[in-house]
Amino acid sequence: MAAAATNGPGFLSPTGVEIAFLLVGLATFGAALVTVTTKQLVHAALWLVVALGGIAVEYLLLTAEFIAWVQVLIYLGSVIVLLLFGLMLTKAPIGRSPDADSGNRWIALGVAVVAAASLVWVVVDAFRTTWIDLDGPVQGSTKVSGEILFQHWVLPFEALSVLLLAALIGAIVLSRRNDPADARDKGKR
Repeated sequence: MAAAATNGPGFLSPTGVEIAFLLVGLATFGAALVTVTTKQLVHAALWLVVALGGIAVEYLLLTAEFIAWVQVLIYLGSVIVLLLFGLMLTKAPIGRSPDADSGNRWIALGVAVVAAASLVWVVVDAFRTTWIDLDGPVQGSTKVSGEILFQHWVLPFEALSVLLLAALIGAIVLSRRNDPADARDKGKR
């Protein structure tokens, strides 16, 4: 019994990193909730920045620096800017939007709970017997992440890049769409 107490921190004595991980996770979860519940589209995009930034901090706390920087550069730097440009180009309302609420909150909540439970079950089931080799190279290092990415995840990575390109082209097409009212106004001038 005394030997177990000297082996280091356990479940009931969390370290500072574990406490920081929990606090940042709660803040990220709160930002994600505000993202999906706000009725202002621009505010939702800005709260999404906070949520994605919190995920980057979580990666840093897990010593996965490369993945954290990819999170910052790709999601915070590119996807959010693309989303904000899409909002601006499609002339989305800046203030409160009554169209942002379809009245299906309870159905959406039920779908979200089922999806979250399924995701947790799949992840727990997939990694139940997985152990990290603490004597090997750091799991979040650039070398290990690059080897895993280019050995096992090349096709999904490229499929994601094609999907993002299709979303960019779709945003451009939607922003260039001619409105009949605009065409009539141009004809009167």
